[in-house]
Amino acid sequence: MKIWEFAKVNGSSIKVDSWMSDTMGLVDGGYVYSTLFKHPAAGPKDYEIILSVFPQENYRTLTHITMYLDDVPGSSAQAANFLAAKEINILNSVSLNGISDTVIVWKLMADMNFAGEVDILREEFEALKAKDDPSVSKIRRIDFKPAEIGRLFKGNNSPDGNKVEVRRGYPSSIKNDCFDVADQYGDILSDIDGQNVLITMDADSWILSITFFKKGTRLVKVGMEIPDCPGSITQALSVIADWNVNLISVFSKVKICYETMYLELVMDIGKSDKSFRDICDQLPGAMDVLNGVFLVKELTELN
Repeated sequence: MKIWEFAKVNGSSIKVDSWMSDTMGLVDGGYVYSTLFKHPAAGPKDYEIILSVFPQENYRTLTHITMYLDDVPGSSAQAANFLAAKEINILNSVSLNGISDTVIVWKLMADMNFAGEVDILREEFEALKAKDDPSVSKIRRIDFKPAEIGRLFKGNNSPDGNKVEVRRGYPSSIKNDCFDVADQYGDILSDIDGQNVLITMDADSWILSITFFKKGTRLVKVGMEIPDCPGSITQALSVIADWNVNLISVFSKVKICYETMYLELVMDIGKSDKSFRDICDQLPGAMDVLNGVFLVKELTELN
């Protein structure tokens, strides 16, 4: 699944397309918490803003919970009652009937601040199941996994090349599906109108990342049809490996199974001796000599 997109800053506002905002639970008029990071000197990334609907101070108690329920009336209500009885605060969640129509999978992000230790909760559930307690009769299994969102903030101030936390913002609202950078970071990111940014989502943790690139970065998007067979992507990437380009993203999807796939690349050519015009002139011919049918379908300079 593709989990990123490129967008252009309009003034100081960045629009998040609906397919991302819907997945991330971002609601127009709703509030998000943000944190600004600075990337190291090496590499094309400059600043990054992490957006979350959860306060940063709650990250240590956030937990992924997956519940497997019988696909019968009342199972979701029973599951919700079990969580409420254990003082587990449900935050974002999504449920889906299983393919077999015999089980419901309910995935939740929950705050365990008042719930106690996960191991104890798991033992209590298993004890209830072992004695066929009616309070869990429609719940097959519960899995707990720490969200570990706090990993974004650990060790970032060390001199080992990681990004450094610059500032944590106060809650701000999403307006017209846009996040306004100037609202909290305008003194640092003051000249961003028209810049391209990379928006990446972590759907499991409901986190959105907005990455700004350093001046001198030149982004080129390449789309091509390649054979759907082992080694095709390697062949395509080997063509540009000697051009001193930095790959930002790679995405592939099958077009005709075992025959054709579509490969999309976004690369930074800022330090390459190849200009965009050079790439336009040379890439199609370089693909022609590969083993199989490689067709360049799109070449676009994003800057």
